[in-house]
Amino acid sequence: MKVLVINCGSSSLKFQLIDSNTEACLAKGLCERIAIEGSMISYTPAGGEKEKKVTPMPDHTEAIRLVLDVLTNPVTGVVKNLDEIGAVGHRVVHGGERFAQSVLIDDAVLKAIEECNDLAPLHNPANLIGINACRKLMPSTPMVAVFDTAFHQTMPEEAYMYGIPYEYYRKYKVRRYGFHGTSHSYVSRRAAQVLNLKYEDLKIIVCHLGNGASVSAVKNGKCVDTSMGLTPLEGLIMGTRSGDIDPAIIEFIAHKENKNIDEIMNILNKKSGVLGLSDNLSSDFRDIEEGYFKGDENAVRAMKTFCYRVVKQIGAYVAAMNGVDIICFTAGVGENGPLVRTLVCEQLGYLGVELDEEANAKRGEDIEITQTGCKTKVMVIPTNEELAIARETVQITEQRA
Repeated sequence: MKVLVINCGSSSLKFQLIDSNTEACLAKGLCERIAIEGSMISYTPAGGEKEKKVTPMPDHTEAIRLVLDVLTNPVTGVVKNLDEIGAVGHRVVHGGERFAQSVLIDDAVLKAIEECNDLAPLHNPANLIGINACRKLMPSTPMVAVFDTAFHQTMPEEAYMYGIPYEYYRKYKVRRYGFHGTSHSYVSRRAAQVLNLKYEDLKIIVCHLGNGASVSAVKNGKCVDTSMGLTPLEGLIMGTRSGDIDPAIIEFIAHKENKNIDEIMNILNKKSGVLGLSDNLSSDFRDIEEGYFKGDENAVRAMKTFCYRVVKQIGAYVAAMNGVDIICFTAGVGENGPLVRTLVCEQLGYLGVELDEEANAKRGEDIEITQTGCKTKVMVIPTNEELAIARETVQITEQRA
């Protein structure tokens, strides 16, 4: 089966066409600046050259139409017609408590996703737009929703509850949900597979480190805790997000700077993290790393503080699981940042971690980066959320058949 994977944002749309039999990516691309002047689609067929085209995209329906056009293009396309696409898998950020696994999309599912909009106001509405656009253009093709939050729904109550009045959970479902679940699931399973170990027997910590960053604790094949919370703002310091702070800081800054709650939340989401810590040097970890090696005090401060928070989160999850067998690094920084991995692993000596510097310098492959014989293994596992979504989509559509 050929599966089209759609990851729809408010003004962007990433896509991949995957052959589920071989798990090969047949084509991929990106629609940018949807409903904004200068919109553009980029498209790369497997083994072919990347194409870019500036073209009007007034809405997501037109973006989806362009995606289907490039996939079926007589010269550079990879399918002859849309009938060759057996299913579409949609990334949906928030499924609330309703969805603990992927589901076939129908009107009832759409309504339930919409009811989660207030939990993810920047993401779920965009995800719904992409789903509706696909349903309009491919009405007979089965569609599957794959939720970022689903993998974390196995957390026990003591891990997901907050120390606030219980009525807010009862009335509004205010609790920890977690995100990046598709990545955490894929990476933890892949680590066990690479080491030829039984997934259900392991304690694994996954560090998904990118502009958005989260850590999860996976025990015996199930997520038991994760660092992001009701929203992706909680947890680690990130590119522009503050991560964990004393909640009273919000009131303190609001009074000092005469700002309202929306302005404060904008600061915490878009002006904080390594961007804020580096005194606006950059939110890009490549720039922070470059500044670190040059001895720039702002870059050094941001890098050390970020890594310190990762170390603390790992330690917390070692305690939560009463041990750890494997620690995985993934996502943009986790996969491509040997400095971050070094600074974090330097603080994990109590787990018997000793880095293999040569292995740590490699990129783009599943690899163990600890020395032979280390009790706790540290690995780099490049994430593949699109493949994970495709797998889930095939599983759900086969159940339907």
